[in-house]
Amino acid sequence: MNPPSRLKAILLGFLVSFIWSTSWVLIKIGLEDIPALTFAGLRYFLGFLCLLPFLLRQKVRQQVKQFNRADWGWIVLMGVVGYAIAQGTQFISMQYLPATTLSLLLNIAPLFVTFIAIFLVKEMPTWLQWIGLAFNLAGVFIFFYPQGFRGNSVIGFTFAIVCLFANVFFSLIGRKLNRNGRLDPLAVTMMSMGIGAVLMLVTGIAWQGLPRLSPLNLLIIGVLAVMNTALAFTIWTYTQQTLSAMESSILMGTMMVFVAALSWIFLHERQSTWGVLGLALSFSGAILVNLRIKSHKNSQKT
Repeated sequence: MNPPSRLKAILLGFLVSFIWSTSWVLIKIGLEDIPALTFAGLRYFLGFLCLLPFLLRQKVRQQVKQFNRADWGWIVLMGVVGYAIAQGTQFISMQYLPATTLSLLLNIAPLFVTFIAIFLVKEMPTWLQWIGLAFNLAGVFIFFYPQGFRGNSVIGFTFAIVCLFANVFFSLIGRKLNRNGRLDPLAVTMMSMGIGAVLMLVTGIAWQGLPRLSPLNLLIIGVLAVMNTALAFTIWTYTQQTLSAMESSILMGTMMVFVAALSWIFLHERQSTWGVLGLALSFSGAILVNLRIKSHKNSQKT
């Protein structure tokens, strides 16, 4: 699969961010009946099963066979860090912290991704991207203040911090694996998700057990697995062939804008003037980070 054009990658990134924004509501509902780690394991294992039939395609099967030792090392690390740890700790922390507090912590991930990417994947941001990052972080701070700074659960904050850094390295590992377009994004997503999902599900059942699932629980897990996991993560991996780690991380952070919009439309939750300003700044930052301005010299015809 050829890497997407820059515009296509950005639009797909916004689409995935929108899809993932719906996860917060569904997870909160599901956590009322399903233990956190078991819930995460069921979601991602079912998502993995949805992708498994694609192994019947010769291209995907051949790609998996061609993974070298280094590829498998990064894929295993991606599965453990990006799925088992990042997603498992997110589900657990949502049991102890308000959604706004967890969202605030996760939305500072682009700052860490940006600085680590300079050294790990040699991606130096442009001056416009630094400005966009500043806008984005300022918007996050304004939007979540003061509600996002509330919450006194030590357990919740501990899992949230682990989740934050797991997401940071998930972005970086994904970019390192996909930046040259050599690997099929579907094969990478399938294998890494499968590794992480099995680890989460086995640990969750051993630790928290497997509860009786109601029809609503099954529907929530099904939607999360098919749309928000199998489809969304495959598209996200595809966009990382084109977008830098910083750009991907900033796009992921626009989830808070979509969550606020969905809450306004369906739950009639209005935002304050400061909240709207924070959303506008954050979204503007995401646009600036993903803009590419050609220099006058390069734009002249030769």
